[in-house]
Amino acid sequence: MTQALSQVFRGPLKLVIFDCDGVLVDSEETCCRLCAQAAREAGWNVPDHLAVQTFSGMSLATIQPLIEHNAGKTLGPQWEPVMQQRFVAAMKEGVEPVAGVHAMLDFVQKLGIPVRVASNSSCEEMDVKFEKTSLSPYFDGRIHSARDMGVPKPRPDVYLKAAEAEGVLPCECVVLEDSDPGARAAVEAGMACVMLRAAEKPMPDWEGMEKINKLSDFADIVSKLVKVTP
Repeated sequence: MTQALSQVFRGPLKLVIFDCDGVLVDSEETCCRLCAQAAREAGWNVPDHLAVQTFSGMSLATIQPLIEHNAGKTLGPQWEPVMQQRFVAAMKEGVEPVAGVHAMLDFVQKLGIPVRVASNSSCEEMDVKFEKTSLSPYFDGRIHSARDMGVPKPRPDVYLKAAEAEGVLPCECVVLEDSDPGARAAVEAGMACVMLRAAEKPMPDWEGMEKINKLSDFADIVSKLVKVTP
């Protein structure tokens, strides 16, 4: 275990919690582009090439007031549910798993470590994503939606809910994230956090965090955390 993770993680490892978009399913760019399109429709010119930079890791509840502020108009109470249905429709057209995700999950499963998902996406949206990417068997009945709870990341509630559902302590969990708001939620929950992020992209300077560039590296970290004793 790295020194960074040891600042928070106490072991033994009892639960691995995954974010969804950008970690398990390669859907974040699609959803961010839909948000950029909606911003342009409202009058805020966000080009597609800046979509991920502008909206990555944000919930619709956070994106709506951001668009309203920059567009100078109110989008109304139906904007969120309309966008949610746009996301679901886009996922039904096709979505890809993140490279190496099945091998990584098989490895964690062989170690006997329980897994859960805690995402800003709705359960409806995740059900479609996991069905399209053959990930459903790994997470049947083990999905938690910050959107459905009404407390999106960077609030820690969805991660704490996942730990509570498993009956474990936050310091016995490790989270795999790719966005700053998601990582902030994990840190606020008191959990060790590994960020899947390109080598050239910086990460926040928060305690209890480690950076990896590919999912196979996460399997190595999990195998080391399993050996940690309190």
